[in-house]
Amino acid sequence: MDIDFSKSAHGLIPAIIQDSETKNVLMLGYMNAEAYQKTIDTQKVTFYSRSKQRLWTKGEESGNFLNLVDIKNDCDNDTLLIQVRPVGPTCHKGTDTCWATENKQEYGFISNLENTIKTRRENADSEKSYVASLFKLGINKIAQKVGEEAVEVVIEAKDDNDELFLSESADLLFHYLILLQAKGFQLNDVVDVLKSRQK
Repeated sequence: MDIDFSKSAHGLIPAIIQDSETKNVLMLGYMNAEAYQKTIDTQKVTFYSRSKQRLWTKGEESGNFLNLVDIKNDCDNDTLLIQVRPVGPTCHKGTDTCWATENKQEYGFISNLENTIKTRRENADSEKSYVASLFKLGINKIAQKVGEEAVEVVIEAKDDNDELFLSESADLLFHYLILLQAKGFQLNDVVDVLKSRQK
């Protein structure tokens, strides 16, 4: 890998640390050529500590190592994106990330939709909110709706109307997310089961 350590007067380049699974950014550190090579050799992320003026392997005292998965160089060859499997919290303050955010898997719009469903369940008027009304009717009604939407997806899959197929698929996913919460789960719980089956 062609890395240009000469762009900094001290031979240091930024190293962005990203969880290889959740894709969350965990921290930012700096590497010189020696830290980079030690990271490659040990498969544990090592930085150059500007305050201690020495190499520093993350986790050398706490045991919260950053196990190396992959390294990518940016287009200017002077910034690294390092994907890791973290062991424990990354920040020295005990948080998952140096921005005090939780390192959990997020699915963008789907995660926002899960949060909306949760909010409607807890706070919305069942007379005005479809989601709240379903929760009020109970698990049997919610499960029935998932069954109905699944049948409609199957029917539309046999047709040639892609718009209707996608619309029914969206209805199925929406009601399935409601069912998951009615059972006390979220999409991450299902993903964990799928991961456990991966060979």
